[in-house]
Formats: sequence, C-alpha cells, structure tokens
Amino acid sequence: MNKAKRHEIFARLQRENPQPTTELVYSTSFELLIAVILSAQATDVSVNKATAKLFTVANTPEAILALGEEGLKQYIRTIGLYNSKAKNIIKTCQLLIEQHSHQVPEQQKQLEALPGVGRKTANVVRNTAFGHETIAVDTHIFRVSNRTGIAPGKNVLEVEKKLLKFVPVEYRRDAHHWLILHGRYTCIARKPRCGSCVIEDLCDYKYKTT
Repeated sequence: MNKAKRHEIFARLQRENPQPTTELVYSTSFELLIAVILSAQATDVSVNKATAKLFTVANTPEAILALGEEGLKQYIRTIGLYNSKAKNIIKTCQLLIEQHSHQVPEQQKQLEALPGVGRKTANVVRNTAFGHETIAVDTHIFRVSNRTGIAPGKNVLEVEKKLLKFVPVEYRRDAHHWLILHGRYTCIARKPRCGSCVIEDLCDYKYKTT
C-alpha cells in the first residue's frame, strides 16, 4: 500500500467520523484509567454498566482505596477477571497516592509501572486523556491493519511501529479510534462488511464480501 492510498483511507474515515473517541464512559483521566484496566478481555458495554455504579460512589484513588478489594469487587464482578482486576486497581490507587500526588501520570514508563497497566492501556490513556499521538493496538486494530494492508505486522508491537510510521501526521492523533471503530463495526472478524465499507476500493484484502 502506498502513501496516497493511506492518506485517502484516513481522509475518508475522518469525513465519516470527524470527532472519534472511546466508547468507554469517563469524565476524568482517573476514571478513564480504571475503565481501560477493566476493559481487558471485556466489552466496553459491560465496563460502562459497572462503572456507572462504581463512579457514583468512588471515582478517585482515595475513594476506591477506601472501598477495599472486596468492596470494589461488588461493583465489577460482572466483568471478566474481576478478582485480579480488583487487586490491580487497589494497588494502582495506592501508587497514584504515594508516588504521583493522587494524579494519573502522563509518561509511558510511569503508566506501565502501574499494576494492570500494559503498553496498550498506557497508550489508550496517553492518547485519549492527554492527546498524545499514540496508537494502542488491540485485536481490532491488529486485524484491520493487516487485512487492509495499512500496516501489516506479525505482532502488535510491529503493527504499532508501522502505524506510527505510515499514518499521515495530521491523522495520527485520532487514528487509534478510527481503526478500533472500523474493526468493531465494519471490518469485523468473521465476515467483514465490505459492501458498506467506505474504504473498500482502497483496501488490499483479497477475499472481500458483498
């Protein structure tokens, strides 16, 4: 895929959705961090249902820490892996209070040092909460990048590096959201909806559907 094609792909995605954002519901960087930790191997819908109740009673490191691990579990037990996530969230809240003045850090290494926060989660927070031009490669972005030919790679890190290299600079900040939404609703795993895709004619996928 050449530079002109990639530019047109993102131009069309922008026209279709000028202001893309996460489907996780949050109002502060801390709420976003907690929601993204909870979203690992879970749907945004299930996370939003849980955090709608959780954040009304506890939406700061101090408040969640006051709930305790068992208290937190009562709000997130409908989410997969809730036991380990509760443990990580409590530890993360302690570190935010002790090491980061009760605030969510903006730097990649500091974020990744928090329990339950890997490279993908850190990239989501840095992009969505702080506006950095990062791209968090999840299963949707990995699939879309390889299937379309935008940034093919054998693993998520390779795809991330290629996206940062190939995505035109003017689209880099929002590329993360466009690609996730495209993979979630159009370029779906089992049978992509090529007939309703705005970039079908630009895509390198060989087995297009009607």
